[in-house]
Amino acid sequence: MSLSVIRSCACVGTSAITVSVEVHLSRGLPACSIVGLPETAVKESRDRVRGAILSSGFEMPRMRIIVNLAPADLPKEGGRFDLPIALGILVASGQVKAEDLDRYLFLGELALSGAVRPIRGALIAALSAKSDGIAVVLPKESGQQAALVEEVEVLEADSLAQVCAALNRLTPFQPVAPLDVLKPIDTLDYANVIGQPMAKRAMEVAAAGHHSLLMVGPPGAGKTMLASRISGILPPMTETEALESAAISSLSRSGFDPGTWRIRPFRSPHHSASGAALIGGGSIPMPGEVSLAHHGVLFLDELPEFSRHVLELLREPMESGEVHISRAKRQETYSARFLFLAAANPCPCGYFGDPEKCFCRPEQIDRYNQKLSGPLLDRIDMTLQVNVVPRNVMRAARKPTNHTEESSESIRRRVSVARELQIRRQSKPNAHLVASELPIFCALSDQVYDVLERLTDRYDLSTRGSHKLIKLARTIADMNGESEISEEHLLTASTFRKPRSVS
Repeated sequence: MSLSVIRSCACVGTSAITVSVEVHLSRGLPACSIVGLPETAVKESRDRVRGAILSSGFEMPRMRIIVNLAPADLPKEGGRFDLPIALGILVASGQVKAEDLDRYLFLGELALSGAVRPIRGALIAALSAKSDGIAVVLPKESGQQAALVEEVEVLEADSLAQVCAALNRLTPFQPVAPLDVLKPIDTLDYANVIGQPMAKRAMEVAAAGHHSLLMVGPPGAGKTMLASRISGILPPMTETEALESAAISSLSRSGFDPGTWRIRPFRSPHHSASGAALIGGGSIPMPGEVSLAHHGVLFLDELPEFSRHVLELLREPMESGEVHISRAKRQETYSARFLFLAAANPCPCGYFGDPEKCFCRPEQIDRYNQKLSGPLLDRIDMTLQVNVVPRNVMRAARKPTNHTEESSESIRRRVSVARELQIRRQSKPNAHLVASELPIFCALSDQVYDVLERLTDRYDLSTRGSHKLIKLARTIADMNGESEISEEHLLTASTFRKPRSVS
């Protein structure tokens, strides 16, 4: 048989597209050419495949070899096609049986010794194999994350020789078992945060309705400490959320760690991060921090220290929950539905309003505040002033009998109840409601609407700002177990909507 077809796949964004690896052998001078828009790493597979075939005890055909990666208009990148190309050559030359090849999807990078190395995007490949009703053959390291996908058969590819022996029915394929994922004990608990009742309440509201939050306060007030503990009060991840988050992580250069399965990601990039690092990009588009935080938390500490250009890039994903990356030859769309948290000082020195500590000039404070544009601040649901805990409160908490702070687990139970109520009512958190859905799920009586108009005038809220105020009030009502939004809910929500400035 001089022609063989091996099934593989390429990752396009967070989806997989089936790629048929067609290998044809013909008479002529020994040569191997790969067509079908291969990038450099794919072109170099000729040498890796040749070395792996010879090291595995097979013969490299002394013929003209043409490898076609179809569809031809889809760019192919990475070393994932090494294994299917090698199998295609061996099947076409009659060294490996061609039976039941349609039952498998093959992926793996080959070492010159014939060993199969891990690849990126294995979990996405497993989802593709599941939809097609076939098994996927992967390196063991990649297979352990792919095995987290239920109802798909993931088989181990330890080496080229082992895969060929299984296809020749000399030895059976070995299924890959997922790692036993033990959820780590979360030592970051709100029970260890002394005082700050208003800030803890804001965190609870943000977690319950998936509302974005900006904390403003002097150094040492506990802004970072509060933000770092919010993962402990978020509702547990659903199967769908876990798969979507893991699929994006599997595309990153660091890959997906199966030990973090069903743990919401917490991303906290440094303020020196570039726009491409935050949003994603590159000649071959890769997901950035906002996508890696999908279904998790994106925390930006020292918010005004970020480049204004970088911060403006957040406006689209905060509004739509997606990132669209366009390059000359590639366009990708990545999900980016994250809970946005940020912390900022009120001025460059951080002690705004303290005549003994703050010596910032008015123009310095204005320049500092101008890093945050009005449109960006308008997209943040909640703005909270966080003050330093008084010394007498800290002193009283030294005694165990006086330490009565509520634990994260207790807060999480209330958050989960409120979130379940929202999912039953509208299939998504309150923060994700669009304007056309507010009259349906956030209806206001005439009396409450009059209060809304007065609050809108007092705080000079935009239309988006007033809508966010309504959604905040809806979340507070859900947390109180009430079906109607009252004046009290709206007034409470207004305490979390401050004028558009950090000082």
